[in-house]
Order: sequence, then structure tokens, then C-alpha cells
Amino acid sequence: MKAVTSTQMREIDERAEKEFGVKSLDLMENAGRAVANKIVEILSQVLRSPLAESSVVVCCGRGNNGGDGMVAARYLKKLGVGVEVFYVPPSPRKEMKKELQIQIEKAKKDGLTPGAVENPEALVPALSQTTLILDALLGTGAKGKPMGPIHHVIQKMMKAAKPIAALDIPSGIDADTGYHSGVYIQAKWTLTLGLPKVGLLKPHAQQYVGELVVLDIGHPPELLKKYAA
Repeated sequence: MKAVTSTQMREIDERAEKEFGVKSLDLMENAGRAVANKIVEILSQVLRSPLAESSVVVCCGRGNNGGDGMVAARYLKKLGVGVEVFYVPPSPRKEMKKELQIQIEKAKKDGLTPGAVENPEALVPALSQTTLILDALLGTGAKGKPMGPIHHVIQKMMKAAKPIAALDIPSGIDADTGYHSGVYIQAKWTLTLGLPKVGLLKPHAQQYVGELVVLDIGHPPELLKKYAA
């Protein structure tokens, strides 16, 4: 299976917009839709959970991975799944990413109530009762040990002992090396976007990645071929 580094994947996203006119928000919309469709398949065919009786808790980070998760929450709701969506707000000295803010507002318009995680302990009731957790905390650009609230949210997610689907990459796992630094998500499924990341294919990473699913989110095929050659 061909794979790319985190730097190469970022280049693909940038070139898709600059050279082919594929906007980042369109990729985000496509990603969220594809993730939601796959989760519905997992719920119904793997977990054998009727959609009307299923629930998903979506835990979003501060960046584009969180934006993808927010879109996925919208589509899951449209597909008849019970959804609770939470996001880790930026630190006081930083502004929220524009793309994430846009997706939060869209989620509200679609009837969701995205909750800002000020105290990770508040997630416990939702996590303990859900059918599945969607990890959209950290993307391929994250390096080093998750810190602050995200560190604690990861711990709460793992302690809930529910099946976890990771969006693009399990939070806390390095996209290039496949190693973690002590705080990480152990996913049952990793729904990676566009192309696999090299770290996800490392033998030592398989216990964290689970089943690897590659989702097409609308990158120009000729661009993907250049990097996957």
C-alpha cells in the first residue's frame, strides 16, 4: 500500500486548492461526509447496532481534524444517528481556527449543540453511554505528547472502554513514525483521508490503528498518483 508523510499530505491539500481549485472547506465537507457514511456502515454491519438506537460522541480538537469531525457529526445526525459533539477550545492566547469556527456554526444550524470542553470530567456521562466514539482531536501535523485539555480528553476517551474510530489518525500517534509518547488513542478503526500515512503502516503501530480504511475525499486523482507513485 502506497503511503505519504505528513508533509507530503499537507502539500497535496495545498496543491489541490492552488492548482486544481479544490477548496479546503470542500475537502473538509467531503471528509466529514465520508467519515459519517463509514461510521454508519460500522454501526449497522459490524456492531449490529440499529441506527435509531445508536449514538456517537464526536470529540473534536482545535484544528482542521476537529473541523472534519464537526462535519461528520452533522452528517451522522442527518443519517439518523444520535450525536453529541464536543470540542476543545483554543487556549486563551490563541484564536479559534477559521475553518473550525465555520463548522461549529454550521453544526448549530443543523440542530447540534457543540459543547466546549472546559472540564474533561464533564465528558464522562456521554462517553459512558455511547455506542461509538469518533476521535477528531489531533491530525497528521501534531507532534510530541498531547498536552493540556487534549491530554485529559484522550484519557477519558480511553477509560470509557468504548469502540473508537479515529479520523485520519489516532490522536497521539505520530503520522510519520507510528510511535506515541505516552498519551494516545487506541482505535478499532482508523479512517484515513486521501492516502495512508507512513506511520499508520508501521508494524508497531497496528495495535493503535486497528482496521485501516482509506477514504476518498475528492483530491484530484492525478495529484494523488504523483505522491503515491
